[in-house]
Amino acid sequence: MIRVGILGATGYTALELIKILLRHPHARITTLTSRQEGQPHVAAVHPQLTNRLDLTLQDLGPETVAAQCDCVFSCLPHAASAGIIMKMLPDKVRVIDFSADYRLRDLATYEEWYGTRHPDPERVGKVVYGLPELFRDQIPPAQLVANPGCYTSTAILALAPLLCRQVIESRGIIIDAKSGVSGAGRSPKLTTLYPECNESLSAYSVGRHRHTPEIEQILTLASGQTVEVVFTPHLVPMDRGILCTIYTRPVSPITEDDCLELLREFYRDQPFVRVVEHLPATKDVSGTNYCDITVRLTRGYLLVLACTDNLIKGASGVAVQNFNLMHGFDEATALV
Repeated sequence: MIRVGILGATGYTALELIKILLRHPHARITTLTSRQEGQPHVAAVHPQLTNRLDLTLQDLGPETVAAQCDCVFSCLPHAASAGIIMKMLPDKVRVIDFSADYRLRDLATYEEWYGTRHPDPERVGKVVYGLPELFRDQIPPAQLVANPGCYTSTAILALAPLLCRQVIESRGIIIDAKSGVSGAGRSPKLTTLYPECNESLSAYSVGRHRHTPEIEQILTLASGQTVEVVFTPHLVPMDRGILCTIYTRPVSPITEDDCLELLREFYRDQPFVRVVEHLPATKDVSGTNYCDITVRLTRGYLLVLACTDNLIKGASGVAVQNFNLMHGFDEATALV
């Protein structure tokens, strides 16, 4: 039985992670951390967990957490996460980091896009990127895995097969992405208050969203060619889900059927990617670890449409995929 700890256990992704791990036959949650005063019971923070998990949230130091756990999921924000993780790694605990601290391979790129100095610069560029569909072989031996972002997972899974097979141009890719409000986290913000976001659709972080360099980096690495994207996210008044509509240019004439077959072949052995013929919708994947993808040809463009649940395939579900691979369990354990 793997003893599991969760850092920053008050958020939406932590809740989804706990619910998945509670049905995992080889995981036992031993430690939950938070900086909230009074050591609240987890059910007071997440009422859905009433009578399901009897633990309190404690403000513990990294050495204490490492001593109580075999594997730790860090749901802390960027900069704060790496500052804690770096103190646990000498104790040989294995870590899956939800933050962006170890996703980017270039220190200057991280500091430019995140506007802060990296607390653990020596590890930047040396950490496995935890997207099993592309990097499965690197994950099992890793001590530290960088869990991908939600927008990034959806866009990368949609584009990787077409770029790797050089079916589409690698520059000038336009990603129109829409996310439910839970993607903004649980901390109160003016833009996510009900009167502000309900009955409204809005773009945000236009031209400067932090997932842009992550998408470009991973697709460049996977395909062996320089990839450039224009990424525009939108906030949709729904709880959860991501839909990406991606505009690309084919390198040469190709049919929709050819593209669909290419996608099916690329993901033939991947349990959580479904290549579909219908136009996917967020409700199709809500509450699941699936990514649904399809394509359409129109006026010289190849449109790639993909959707995921941002809290599961975009965060906690793929984290459990990584956990399973790191510990030798079937990849789909607790996820289907």
